[in-house]
Amino acid sequence: MTAVQHIPAQPTPFTLDRTTVALLVIDMQRDFLLSGGFGESLGNDVALLRTVIDPLARLMAAARAAGIPVIHTREGHLPDLSDCPPAKLERGNPTQRIGDPGRFGRILIRGEYGHDIIDELAPLAGEVVIDKPGKGAFYATDLAAVLQQNSIETLLVTGVTTEVCVHTTVREANDRGYRCLVVSDCVGSYFPEFQRVGLAMIAAQGGIFGWVTDSASVIGALESAHIPA
Repeated sequence: MTAVQHIPAQPTPFTLDRTTVALLVIDMQRDFLLSGGFGESLGNDVALLRTVIDPLARLMAAARAAGIPVIHTREGHLPDLSDCPPAKLERGNPTQRIGDPGRFGRILIRGEYGHDIIDELAPLAGEVVIDKPGKGAFYATDLAAVLQQNSIETLLVTGVTTEVCVHTTVREANDRGYRCLVVSDCVGSYFPEFQRVGLAMIAAQGGIFGWVTDSASVIGALESAHIPA
């Protein structure tokens, strides 16, 4: 069994060490992905995000089989909104903002049904779930400590949305010295043009924020790691 695999990626091939990598699954929450949820209330087509579910489920299964840690994040706030700055609270649809009643409970409030991760991608017992009040997964969370405790140097980045929480997290990770491989069909946006440009920005200028590949390439590498060298 070999720990190091080489994956075709943009802008250059990516060397993956299975012993120092984690799969980061960003904000695959009901409020964003279910019909009738917060995302749809803003006029978005949730079907564009739901295309991520099947390839991400396969990638999660492959990561678990390879013994790679899977870390989930959820964007949301305390019930009293004390961790939600006014500048964030006042944005969006004036009739349905963070903390207001929605179809799946109070919008983006921790503990509400809509705040939790969709059933298809539910965390397994023992997997880390990071609750974050901002777009980035490092801001006001213990993600950095979790990664350090597990000797993680590389992140396989997945989730939604590509141009917001995924991009912010990749930029944060890049500044902290982590290598990020963004899995293109496992990240999604409500806006096809934002999806295209968001991925292009990550790999631009020799990989200014990281690398980009597809799930088939990652899964193939993880599965080949089980074959004796």
